[in-house]
Amino acid sequence: MTSEPSNNFETHPDFVFVNPQLGENIGSAARGMLNFGIAKMVLVSPREGWLSSQAIARASGASSLLDKARIYQDVESAIQDYSYVFATTARRRGLVKEVVTPEVAMNKTMRLMAEGNKVAFLFGPERTGLENKDITLANEYVFIPTNPEFSSLNLAHSAVLLAYEWRQQKYQSSLPTAEDKEYLASVASKMVLANYFIRDLEGTGYFEPENRIDSMKEYLRNLILRMDMTEGEVKTFHRIRKALSGKNE
Repeated sequence: MTSEPSNNFETHPDFVFVNPQLGENIGSAARGMLNFGIAKMVLVSPREGWLSSQAIARASGASSLLDKARIYQDVESAIQDYSYVFATTARRRGLVKEVVTPEVAMNKTMRLMAEGNKVAFLFGPERTGLENKDITLANEYVFIPTNPEFSSLNLAHSAVLLAYEWRQQKYQSSLPTAEDKEYLASVASKMVLANYFIRDLEGTGYFEPENRIDSMKEYLRNLILRMDMTEGEVKTFHRIRKALSGKNE
């Protein structure tokens, strides 16, 4: 027997699982998500045959999330319509990103969603976690503080920890819905801006020396993606870019 997501859950952040390997873990994650009001599942390149009888059994009544899961081939496509993206990790990393706890992340999520923004949380594969190329697409890290000598979390455990924190914030928060707020720019809008900047800078001598071209482009792309810009501010940067380059597109 399956249960349909209740309208009482209203809006919530979406959970995006990248390259999940085991259908059982996906099913367990679905159960934990629905327990705490997260009713939408997004999967990026799940292993073939993931929607198995074991996955449905582990979902234990939340298999509607599995049936309605949105599936994409890459992370960029999966998150392009979101205004703000958190990447979850149980390990400290060297990339230049804001690192927050689940509590802080969900508190910020409440504020962002009260203003009408779409928010997503990225979860990496069970064995390796998220790759750096996927993390660069996110605005912030969510660091789950675990035992440093035994830090590996099951995919479902990570999802439940974040879903529980979301539910806590829902109970504790009395934020009114904000009106007349300009939404934050989507990942897709910022990616377009970054690619235009890179194109404009090519041939100017900025990307030198040659052996650092790829890393410099990646740094610029990462710099723009992690900025909390509104759609209006993205348009302003496009106007500045066109004025500096002398191009009228």
